[in-house]
This record gives sequence, C-alpha cells and structure tokens, in this order.
Amino acid sequence: MKLFLDTADLEEIRTVARWGVLDGVTTNPTLYAKVGGSYEEILQEVCRITPGPVSAEVVADDIDGMLSEGRAFAKLAPNIVVKVPMSETGLEAISRFADEGIKTNCTLIFTANQGLLAAKAGASLLSPFIGRLDDINQDGMEVIRELVGIVEMHDLDSEVLAASIRHPRHVTDAALAGCHVATLPFKVMQQMVQHPLTEKGIKTFREDWEKARAIIAKTGDKAKAAETVTPR
Repeated sequence: MKLFLDTADLEEIRTVARWGVLDGVTTNPTLYAKVGGSYEEILQEVCRITPGPVSAEVVADDIDGMLSEGRAFAKLAPNIVVKVPMSETGLEAISRFADEGIKTNCTLIFTANQGLLAAKAGASLLSPFIGRLDDINQDGMEVIRELVGIVEMHDLDSEVLAASIRHPRHVTDAALAGCHVATLPFKVMQQMVQHPLTEKGIKTFREDWEKARAIIAKTGDKAKAAETVTPR
C-alpha cells in the first residue's frame, strides 16, 4: 500500500521524504490555510520534493471554474493530480479532465456507490473519508472494503485512497483490506514509527553497551561484561 502525507507543510513533507517512505502528497484548502503563502509555489515545491502524485484541490463549484482551476494546477508539474469533490458537477469535471489526460482524485466519498461513479467517470484516485464516517457511528472501513472489491472485481482503472485517517489502526486495517493508498497526517505517520517497547529497547541496548565497555576497559573481562547484558 502506498503512503501519502496529508499536509501542505513543506518541512513535514521533507522529513517523511528523508525516511524513504513517501509515495505522494495530498493537500486541500484547509491544509493550505494553515501554512499560508502562495498555493501554487507550495505545490511546485512539493512536486520537487516527491516525484509521486501531488493532489491539488479545486474550490470552484461550477464546471467552468473547476476546469479552469484544474487545468492551471496540471500545468504546474507533471505529477499534479487535480482533486475534485464528489458531486454531479464534480463527476462532469472528472470526465472532462480524463478526456484531456489530466489525472484526478475524487474527494469526499462516503459510499461505495459514489466511488463507483467516480471510477466510471475516469477518476485516478477514489478518496473515501473513513474518519468522518466513524465520527457519525458508521463503519468507514466497510466502504474501503466494498470499494476495493468493486474496483478489483470489475478491473476499474482507479485506485482506492483511504482518507481522513485518524490513527495508526486505520492504516493497518486499510492495508489489510487491500486499499491501494492511504494518506496520513504527519502526526499519524510519526505514531506508526513509535512504540514504547522500541524506545525502551533502544535505551536498554545503549545502557548495556556502556556498562559492558566500562567493565572491559577496567578489567578486560569479557565474560563478566556479558553477564551485565539484559536478556533479549
């Protein structure tokens, strides 16, 4: 499963890129509002950091506005994917973009039927918002499972992207459901790295190493140094 970072913060993107696990980036007007500056310049820099897909969302709600904004985004870099919300107008825009060879990410999907329509219209990525479904006591992961099954059963040329990820368990469940992509906030990406036993183990290994070195340096007795090492 590919992992995208859901942010417009360049330092977060650079950090995860250095880890070697960044497959792409998703942005939206809300994320951009948190960092400010020129949206176009931010997108271009993100596209320089990662060669993977970078989603840029249109804000117009009419077909001409969506097409105008999306075409402008697509000219910024070859890896731009135009993010279009699910709606009747959005489906028309997705279809028009597909005819022009512009890749799209259909966002704000909450049912498998919406995802099916977006795939039929030509969307490259289908983004169900699982966290928001969980918030209203619906099973967001069920939409992932249904949509992955539909895409694979009918060999549709779209990938399912799990969005609105709230915690690491969402990532695990999405991967087990065969989801093609998950987009994560930086905080969740960090949480995936961390575990208290990992941190404790690193601390213990370092302490054992220092104790063993001190004993060997003082006595030369490697066997005695070995006795101080914590069992694995």
